[in-house]
Amino acid sequence: MNLPPNLKITTEDVRRELWRRKYNKIDSYFPDEGPLRREMYVKHMEFFAAGSTHRERTAMAANRIGKTEGMGGYEVVLHCTGKYPDWWKGRRFKKAGNWLVAGETSKLVRDSIQLKLLGPLHDKGTGLIRLDDLIDTTPKQGIPKAVDEIYIRHVSGGQSVIQFQSYDQGREVFQATERDGVWFDEEPPLDIYAEGLIRTATTDGMVISTFTPLKGMSETVMSLQEKETNGVGVIITATWDDCPHLSEKQKSELWASLPPHQRDARTKGVPALGSGAIYPVSEELIVVDDFAIPEHWKRAYGMDVGWNNTAALWGAYDPDSDTLYITNEYKRGQAEPPSHAASIKAPGDWIPGTIDPASVGSNQRDGENLMDEYRKLGLNLTKADNSVEAGLFDVYERMVTGRLKIFKSCGKTLTEYRLYRRDEKGKIVKDFDHLMDCMRYLVRTGISIASNKVVETIRMPGYYAGRHTGVY
Repeated sequence: MNLPPNLKITTEDVRRELWRRKYNKIDSYFPDEGPLRREMYVKHMEFFAAGSTHRERTAMAANRIGKTEGMGGYEVVLHCTGKYPDWWKGRRFKKAGNWLVAGETSKLVRDSIQLKLLGPLHDKGTGLIRLDDLIDTTPKQGIPKAVDEIYIRHVSGGQSVIQFQSYDQGREVFQATERDGVWFDEEPPLDIYAEGLIRTATTDGMVISTFTPLKGMSETVMSLQEKETNGVGVIITATWDDCPHLSEKQKSELWASLPPHQRDARTKGVPALGSGAIYPVSEELIVVDDFAIPEHWKRAYGMDVGWNNTAALWGAYDPDSDTLYITNEYKRGQAEPPSHAASIKAPGDWIPGTIDPASVGSNQRDGENLMDEYRKLGLNLTKADNSVEAGLFDVYERMVTGRLKIFKSCGKTLTEYRLYRRDEKGKIVKDFDHLMDCMRYLVRTGISIASNKVVETIRMPGYYAGRHTGVY
């Protein structure tokens, strides 16, 4: 750093700066510049922004990525103080609120969440809550050094409250009062999650959860996945690769220390699926860094339709190696066909698509054939071969032979891939699988209809025209 030669820094200046940093810790998070700058934390930003549109959000993520402090704790403090950074795109609370924060046991809440929010009791204000915003705390009976409630100054002039509770206290303690927000740090039992949701029903409050899914496909995880499928909630997954503050050396050391059966959960935020996984293929074999697609490679997309979720998955086919690369994704719920069509045409309206054959049925609005409706909106669509088991085998065979790759940027596709499974009776679990259906359509039908972009130019006196023609 180059400082002006005539700049004078006194001992008092240094003391004030050290005090400011110590008691305003939250101000150091997500800076504009530096190796840990805000733009590096893509998943954190996605989690925050989703609060503007969803009342229920979950960060189901790997260990050590900052779920507790950098996601849940950071956001709760913003809401309780009303001091939002300029870049904030999530929901904003204009008045003081009543928040419930909970974890697995009272001691774990004390040693983790309380410490991160408040700092140690002998030096309060060194956590995420600024000392100037901290009004008071009350002790929790029966738990040494544990706090029951924190009172926080809100910019509106009101007083926010954070109350700590734990799952081991039972569902009944969560029934007490209305809440403006509930934050579950670590996975809650489903009945406790439901109680937390009920407490926010009359306040239009929010429920956020931050946890690593070490309990596998639990009732809670399956319920949250169903909510996302129905467009009610949203799940943000994050892996070690989404965490810029972890070095490769740290990742290697942590990986070596983990039991094999916990590695996917602790490093990717993936619930343990065991033998139920439909594609039991390591991600390292199929995920590749994004790259520019050669112009001569053919392109196509698979499309799955529905009111709760409409999805599309684009593929680029390398004829020399017979390899299909999944390059782009689209997934959105509760929107009309014109909105979906505009987004699907964005990567190139010349790209042909293959669509779920169920789309030949009528839609619920006016009975029009959905495939015909999308064709009228400019999509070049062919009905997909929906042979399910044959399609699954084709996809799996390509994966294990290295002829199907997925761009790292296709995060929603990878999330579905990690959770795509069969139940105990061997049946495919039909939720959270829209992009997986698109992949099957793409492999089974998309490769055969794929096209590359060729622009033919017709020159006549005073006339010019360019048009796209498919090359098959």
